[in-house]
Amino acid sequence: MSARDTFSRETLGALFEAVEMDDVVDPVVSLPDPIPVACTREEMRRCLDLCVQFWREGAARADMVELVGTLLLTGDLPQDSRIRYKHVRARYKHLRFALVLYGSRHRAPLLFRSTVAVMGHLQDAFRNRQRAAVLGYALLLRLLLSWPAWLAVRCEVQAVRLDDAEGFLAFRQAEFARLRQWFESGEPTGHRFHAMRKIVSRQVSFYDTVRTLEPDDRIYRMSRFLSAINGLMGSMHDDLVEQAVAGHRHYHRDEFPLPENIRHRLEALTRRYPKAPPA
Repeated sequence: MSARDTFSRETLGALFEAVEMDDVVDPVVSLPDPIPVACTREEMRRCLDLCVQFWREGAARADMVELVGTLLLTGDLPQDSRIRYKHVRARYKHLRFALVLYGSRHRAPLLFRSTVAVMGHLQDAFRNRQRAAVLGYALLLRLLLSWPAWLAVRCEVQAVRLDDAEGFLAFRQAEFARLRQWFESGEPTGHRFHAMRKIVSRQVSFYDTVRTLEPDDRIYRMSRFLSAINGLMGSMHDDLVEQAVAGHRHYHRDEFPLPENIRHRLEALTRRYPKAPPA
């Protein structure tokens, strides 16, 4: 990719605040009418540049190596270190969403997405006091943070090519169509529910980034509406993971009723989101 834009401390701080709120449930926020979907290729480029800088300047390799060392030694993290881990992981996740959204392949590079996945599994493991799982995932994450892997990850990110505006819109429309199909096809399993939430989380990240760069009331309302869904689904997914760890539910096979406060928001969102024209 060409040289990236560089953003101010204030802009990075505003994005951090938005990301911190991306699972906060506002019970009264409503969808904007119409839903804003337009995004030029130049706007896509600026969004990706901001997300890359947000990751590079706030997810220091040394911090992660230190946290992983503590987990290898003790199997857990004190509360302040848990918050540090959460913040670093949030920056990784935000960039992963950006790479999927704006990249021409709509898929994060292998080493980068593997690192994010291992970070998530490790967090679940130490939250649920699974000492053996903590050891295994911490060792794997330490390997992914070794200098050769770290440099390869940075090269992967730099090499991502932007999609065009038409492809970006088509990808988002296909995501919402898939989301509607999934929640209309019957009750989800934990695994399907997680896949549904990832679509919502990607869209939250997009509107959070756009509203950071270009404050707009409709963009803000869209961000907050999606954040409410994201937060409700996140709390539900945490419960599903705990039940699976305790042996009370099979994560991949057992279905469960989708709560109405989630269902009616998803219905409103997928009904109102502009659909792709017939082929």
